[in-house]
Amino acid sequence: MTQLLNDAVMIASPESDDPAVVLGTTFALDPSHGAVVRGSLAATAHGVYEVRLNGRPASPAVLAPGWTSYEWHLPVATIDVTSLLEPANDVCVELGNGWWRGRLGWEGADLGYGDELGFVATLTIEYADGYVQQVHTDTAWTAVGSRTTDNSLYGGQHVDLRRTPGAPRPVRAVEFDRSTLVAQVGPDVVRHEVVPPQRIWQSPSGRTLVDFGVNLVGWIRFTSPADPGRVITLRHAEVLEAGELGTRPLRSAKATDVITCSDVATVVEPTLTFHGFRYAEVTGWPGALNAADLQAVVVHSAMRRTGGFECSEPLLNQFHANVVRSQRGNFLHIPTDCPQRDERLGWTGDIAAFAPTATFVYDCADLLHSWLLDLQAETAHRGTVPMVVPDILKFSDAPHNDRGATAVWGDAAVWVPWALWQAYGDRERLAEHYPAMVLHLDSVAAATSPNGLWDTGFQYGDWLDPDAPPEAPAQAKADPGVVATACLYRSAMITAEVAGLLGRADDQERFAAVAATTRRAFHDHYVTGDGRIHSDCTTVYALAIYFGLLDEAGTAAAGERLAELVTASGHRISTGFAGTPFVTWALSETGHVADAYALLLQTDCPSWLYPVTMGATTIWERWDSMLPDGSINPGSMTSFNHYALGAVADWLHQAVAGIRAAEPGYARVRIAPVPGPGLTWARADLDSRRGRISSAWQLTDDEFRVTVEIPADTPGEIVLPSGTVHEVVGGRHEFTEPAPVFS
Repeated sequence: MTQLLNDAVMIASPESDDPAVVLGTTFALDPSHGAVVRGSLAATAHGVYEVRLNGRPASPAVLAPGWTSYEWHLPVATIDVTSLLEPANDVCVELGNGWWRGRLGWEGADLGYGDELGFVATLTIEYADGYVQQVHTDTAWTAVGSRTTDNSLYGGQHVDLRRTPGAPRPVRAVEFDRSTLVAQVGPDVVRHEVVPPQRIWQSPSGRTLVDFGVNLVGWIRFTSPADPGRVITLRHAEVLEAGELGTRPLRSAKATDVITCSDVATVVEPTLTFHGFRYAEVTGWPGALNAADLQAVVVHSAMRRTGGFECSEPLLNQFHANVVRSQRGNFLHIPTDCPQRDERLGWTGDIAAFAPTATFVYDCADLLHSWLLDLQAETAHRGTVPMVVPDILKFSDAPHNDRGATAVWGDAAVWVPWALWQAYGDRERLAEHYPAMVLHLDSVAAATSPNGLWDTGFQYGDWLDPDAPPEAPAQAKADPGVVATACLYRSAMITAEVAGLLGRADDQERFAAVAATTRRAFHDHYVTGDGRIHSDCTTVYALAIYFGLLDEAGTAAAGERLAELVTASGHRISTGFAGTPFVTWALSETGHVADAYALLLQTDCPSWLYPVTMGATTIWERWDSMLPDGSINPGSMTSFNHYALGAVADWLHQAVAGIRAAEPGYARVRIAPVPGPGLTWARADLDSRRGRISSAWQLTDDEFRVTVEIPADTPGEIVLPSGTVHEVVGGRHEFTEPAPVFS
């Protein structure tokens, strides 16, 4: 595909510091060759671009070509423009900064990839007689002024509708590395829905505030009044504090769009930026602002919704809806940590925790595959898996840049491909991801102590343990060496299995040996004679149980101790990033189902449902991002749209509802629901690559009933709470048994 750009020149504005520019050309079709069979545009940019052909958008994509590790991968999209072609054609391209140039990072960092924006494209037109006409970007194109006077992902977009294009100017050719051109793998970011205001009112300070009802990602669309020189300003935030816009969590991100009106009413969409927000403050509007005057436009990567969950507890249903909304908002070209403050980076630890949930809720195979290709390139470059991918931090002197191999975050190189393999069963892509698995484990080997423990160097550990101080989220109860060593064992076991699947016998033996050595070291140094694990907290037991570090007796003892700790905490959450995805699994797998459900359904802070009781519509970064009195957590790192702590949804899908992949890609299905006290029914469905899978159960005082649907010709097993197993093949099946007793 990328060879289509061999004859194209990357072009730019004649002024390299233009904040945005409109590039253009004209051409005519050749009528002597008959009808046009197909027209396709191959395009990419340093920056973000929007193409219009004859005044109409060439594609629904926004913020194209997105964010990748540009040093190695610059995605080329191929767009079908057949229906837009006319006898005489006009092409115009608006080019903005995006992720290429301008501020990325935090604490005033001004990170970016280059000083100049550029656009490169080839339009190919195929005629009925086989003739092919091509229009390339070259120095015959021209540039005119844009109405955008400033644009930044963190700052927002400034538009002056009074500006006229001016006389066309010649463009400049820009040198770039053609070897970075790759066919686009990840999906486009597109508009998905519009959300009207739910409430408009005056704040205590007299400012006009708008509530869109849900925390979303995108921008505000409105029609500017015909009032030359009027300035309309929109500030965005996720929450309110003391009745005013709560902007402190944004840190240095301004999240502000400024529109200067002209004498013509104009539909305005600031598409060269994006914001994470529920609330907006509007100033400069003429007269009273009405709900019909503006709407929020929701954008995220185009992904097919595949999985759903519902149960008898409304708060849990809202929680699951919040998980879905946080995934959507943070799957914007890459899996980001948050969409609102001066960060919005592809933190590896977040997706390491969340990948099994992500692959159930949406078909995100292409998005995560594209991201993993970047992870591999970045890891090969630096020798360890970076904290963020793309690794923009390597351009800074931030301490995060040289922290070496790190558990959970680095384990994304193994855990995310494993989640994709389980969900989609794509062996070819698993093979593509395998080199990064090896790179990660080799980097950990260099950091392992002579005693076999991974207890050296920096670790994030059980990040955001609710008992850690607000300004020290790494100060968790779990010893970081215990966490890291447990993660090493899991990653070595997975990589050994993948090596076997790929026919790499030597690697399989090598990594199986690493796992065995790590397991012995874990026992020798961290497990006492009475079965206690060093640092004796919920996370270390959850990891040891779920990762399989203990023998049968040790697992039972660890399960008892975990249940004791969970009960002692009043069934309030006491885990952070490392332990949260696995704590309910560890409880239910060791027979402590009632404790798992009590933890799940807790509403006091800290808990999964506490934010729901506070009106949350997305998952929070901290268990207490908002305090019970309605004030914002005093920590400088406080987001209200982070999906990582929503990773328990994997347990909702696989354990509560019971839909599991008995073989990768659901080639064989296992339905094993785990009912518990507090729910009388639950159901989930999954539109898998094999077809639709559903599981729905009801519980009365006397009876448990489960109804299952499995794709035709797909083998499956239904495991009832009593342990009874029914082997089935495809179709709809229903089973009942006496109601389980919960202890």
